[in-house]
Amino acid sequence: MTRAQIDTLLQKIESTEQVGGGNDRIKAIVNRINRDLFYAIEDLDIQPEEIWKAVNFLTQAGVNGEYGLIAAGMGIEHFLDLRMDEEEERAGISGGTPRTIEGPLYVAGAPKSVGFARLDDGTEVEEGKVFFMQGQVVDGNNNPIPGAIVEVWHANLKGNYSYFDQTQSDFNLRRTIETDENGNYQFRSILPSGYACPPGGSTDVLLTSIGRHGNRPSHVHFFVSAPGFRKLTTQINFEGDPYLWDDFAFATRPGLVPDQVDITDAEKIKEKGLTKPYS
Repeated sequence: MTRAQIDTLLQKIESTEQVGGGNDRIKAIVNRINRDLFYAIEDLDIQPEEIWKAVNFLTQAGVNGEYGLIAAGMGIEHFLDLRMDEEEERAGISGGTPRTIEGPLYVAGAPKSVGFARLDDGTEVEEGKVFFMQGQVVDGNNNPIPGAIVEVWHANLKGNYSYFDQTQSDFNLRRTIETDENGNYQFRSILPSGYACPPGGSTDVLLTSIGRHGNRPSHVHFFVSAPGFRKLTTQINFEGDPYLWDDFAFATRPGLVPDQVDITDAEKIKEKGLTKPYS
């Protein structure tokens, strides 16, 4: 079919919409996606069996709960971040910690504390490596923000997240920290493992079909919020991970790989109540 014929068909379909009925914004989005899809079917000669295979794939992806992973793997989340970066640049907003993707594994309601929190429940402390992270939440002029909310979550040594992994305790490796009077926060946890999307799952099938891997480097997620400021969604990564700059979700960004220092001094280890080196 020619573009003109496709456009005539689309006009016929769109003419069935009730004037003043429905949501104009949703109409515009759906009609644009439908138009691009029809063009792609014609341009790439997509066959009926391929269409129905795609429909079945999307149905199974919903059953598997993997739409969030697919959005990350297709670069959609990263693209949205870049668009927000551009929007802020046009508005003259600059500086601050870079944003990056949220991912599909956040859970609200993690236990809250002020200044400090321990994220792990202790079940992996023998096989894992303890790390402490500390920082300060400041405004654009480097003034500390007391009472800011820092939400933190990450995977365990097997690359699994509590709530989604029922073998872990409730809110393991998830905490909410309110910054102290100087805007500071600190937490203790276990260095997380990188992980891959579920083997044989919808995301894995899709990525394999287009010749890509589904691995993520070790990382820690953050939400940072305070009244009067935009919410920051970000994460940090760790040097040395083989997928640090080859993340299937495109989430690693300059400025989000903090220095990691290994502490081996016996006195400092003892001060932390530990018996082996930590980071």
